[in-house]
Amino acid sequence: MNRSSVLVLFVFFFIKMEVSAQIMERFDDGDHTNNPVWVGNVADWVVNSSFQLQSNNGNASSSFYLSTTNTLATTTQWEFYAKLSFTPSGNNYVDVYLTASSSNLTLTNTSGYFVRLGHTAKEISLFRKDASGTMTKIIDGLDNTLSSTTNNILKIKVLRDVNNQWTLLRDMTGTGTSFTSEGSVTDATLTTSSFFGILVVQSTSSFFYKHFFDDIEVKTYVPDITPPSIVSVVSTSASTADVLFDEPVNLITAQTTTNYFVSNAVGSPISAVRDAGNNSLVHLTFGTVFPNGITLNMSVNNVQDLSGNPISNKTKSFFYFTPQRYDIVIDELMVDPTPQIGLPNNEWIELKNTSPFPISLQNWRLSDATSQSGPFPNFTLQPDSFVIVCMGSAVAAMLAFGTTISITNFPSLDNEGEQLTLKNAAGLTMHSILYSDSWYQNELKKDGGWSLEMIDPKSPCIGSTNWRASVSLIGGTPGKKNSIDGTTQDIVAPSLQRTFSADNQTIIAEFDEPLDSTKGSIASNYTLDGGLTISSVQPLGPFFNQVQLKLVSPLKANTVYNLTVTNVTDCKGNVVGNKNKAKAGLAADASPLEIIVNEILFDPRTNAYDYIEFYNRSNKIIDASKLYLANRSSTNVISSIKQISAVPFYLFPGEYLVVTQSLSSLQKEYLVKNPESVLTLPTLPSYPDDKGFVLLLNLQGTVIDEVNYNKSWHFGLIENKTGVALERIDPDGPSQEKTNWHSAASTAGYGTPTYKNSQFKQVTGINASIAIIPKIFSPDNDGRDDIATIQYQLSEPGYATNITIYDVVGRPIRYLVKNANLGLIGYWHWDGLDDKGLKLPIGPYIIFTEIFNLKGNRQTFKNNVILARKLN
Repeated sequence: MNRSSVLVLFVFFFIKMEVSAQIMERFDDGDHTNNPVWVGNVADWVVNSSFQLQSNNGNASSSFYLSTTNTLATTTQWEFYAKLSFTPSGNNYVDVYLTASSSNLTLTNTSGYFVRLGHTAKEISLFRKDASGTMTKIIDGLDNTLSSTTNNILKIKVLRDVNNQWTLLRDMTGTGTSFTSEGSVTDATLTTSSFFGILVVQSTSSFFYKHFFDDIEVKTYVPDITPPSIVSVVSTSASTADVLFDEPVNLITAQTTTNYFVSNAVGSPISAVRDAGNNSLVHLTFGTVFPNGITLNMSVNNVQDLSGNPISNKTKSFFYFTPQRYDIVIDELMVDPTPQIGLPNNEWIELKNTSPFPISLQNWRLSDATSQSGPFPNFTLQPDSFVIVCMGSAVAAMLAFGTTISITNFPSLDNEGEQLTLKNAAGLTMHSILYSDSWYQNELKKDGGWSLEMIDPKSPCIGSTNWRASVSLIGGTPGKKNSIDGTTQDIVAPSLQRTFSADNQTIIAEFDEPLDSTKGSIASNYTLDGGLTISSVQPLGPFFNQVQLKLVSPLKANTVYNLTVTNVTDCKGNVVGNKNKAKAGLAADASPLEIIVNEILFDPRTNAYDYIEFYNRSNKIIDASKLYLANRSSTNVISSIKQISAVPFYLFPGEYLVVTQSLSSLQKEYLVKNPESVLTLPTLPSYPDDKGFVLLLNLQGTVIDEVNYNKSWHFGLIENKTGVALERIDPDGPSQEKTNWHSAASTAGYGTPTYKNSQFKQVTGINASIAIIPKIFSPDNDGRDDIATIQYQLSEPGYATNITIYDVVGRPIRYLVKNANLGLIGYWHWDGLDDKGLKLPIGPYIIFTEIFNLKGNRQTFKNNVILARKLN
């Protein structure tokens, strides 16, 4: 045999010996007895369907083992996967022998090193067992690491270097990608090995069959001489950042603040903390705030890995960016996918990143008016990119069109329209829309199968004019640029529409479009008369068309103030113009006849709608959201009650308010001088064309005014009364008097919604006074205040009167005087009984007195009186 052959043979045996000294066992062959050969309690183990080694011992208070040949003991690396589907205890744990002198791991004189998983401290620790049976814990792991009651999943790595330094590492993800050190120790007591093995100790049936092992590897340890590298630097707030290395790093060097430095005058952090669960991650806190939207460079120097290799002046760029409103916008939505045109039968929305920076959507949420979605997953939307958002069941179908993510509790998108709001993880509104089916601007496409697309994503706040039905041949463009993508022009200034008061020191001002938050939050841009000072201003989401004004001193009751706004702009930069003034004040509850029915259209033209006009004849500010429209049923019961406004809407003294189903229809039929005084409802109570009831109720259900109209009240010479409104002649006249109503004039277009009636005529007042004595009476026949006296005084003769007594809910309970002639001075008595002579309950009552003459002069009076009785 020549020298070359001898060398080849030597290499062959060397390689064979090295290979035989290593273990690589994944149980992929489904066999735990061969390749390699395992010995011990073989019957107590199986390889399950997931190709994992699983315990198969159903005996209580037992221990069982499995071992295989292993001669590697020094300069060695051990790794294995384990899952314990229980919480370990003193009688339920696992010892994984890295080295063992015997295959029988239960023998007292079997020596070696083993990793104990569990026991009383529920920890992962490294032990040495001597031939005498003495066990010594040489690395004490973190207590309660294995505290899960269901699945403790882990990957273990143990290193022994040439200097006999042991390092115990754990990865609780089980993936082997995120190891954390349990500690290091130097121990050279035992230097040989014959076996590697697993010993299980279990007590009761709760622990049977719940031990799993896989990916066992024993090999020669090759020392790490490569320094760590920076995987990423991510800003987590305006002054904090996380540095992720490609391997665990040394605690002391990782937490040395001078080892980190950030450009742009940010400097070194004031603290550095290695993550408790991931030794590759370091959390940095800086004393200087990162500049927003600017790329920064972080330099790292002298941070060492667990082998002592230092990183040398490596740099990684990062940026801090806080998304502003409209950086992510709702760019497209499919609310009615049927009938299908070419897209799947799924509801979805599309988001677009309009900023120049990647934006994480993690924990963002989507909501409608009644519900909120679950949090968005960990997803980053790149600049000028799109993502489809839908429910989980729609993901597979939508992936064909672009990047898709799912969220739980995806809002149900109403076909006719609703409010959708996108909020970031902090709960701040990023974009909100209040869409409707009119946004399609196409009668055919609004019936389904076509998406709504935004025209100009850079103008997200201008509303319906920036949206239209898709023109894509498949019905929409999910995951890509919209088919109608373009630019829009907005040169219209915002207008101040109205105000309402949340309390006596808080006014909410509402505009017709969203404002720029910076200009909208400057207090000096808002002024109030009446000596009031505004202390602060805050724009309100989700649409930011409202601002909250905080006052230094409170508003006074029954006082009308004037708010003036200057310099505020919409989100396109248009400055508020001459529509910058609105009334303000405190609202009060309406009492009977303070708000009156002033005009009724009950017989509209074809394709038009009824309308009811109200007039505030009081000195109060009345909130229409506390008023209700109604009619009466065939049995005279109040019915079809409709709240006039779902949100605060103030009606100031002397103002008109119209309620109808469509403002645009009303404007086609009549001159509407003040469209901001029109409120629309989906449906109104039924008001028949011949006769019916119009009722106005307050929040307590009290009748504020009621008109039992009849078409015979129209002017007799009008042949076609369709489309002709009935107008109240005198606001102070009786609601139910036919002569106080007249057809609207033809010269006014047969209707005057939102302004003074064409037939308005206020009857001249009368110089008269009415007094009630006493204000509180007790009709109990005890000789003291048994009756209420109604005294009157006139300046001229020729008048008559009607006196009616109402209870607190507005029902007439006593017609005390009817058409009685009056002298200049006189009085009447009320004994506290109703028209049937029955005793009335205690409480407040209203005495309504009407004084009139044959010349048409008329005046009414309302006086309060309280009926009381002695306690028995």
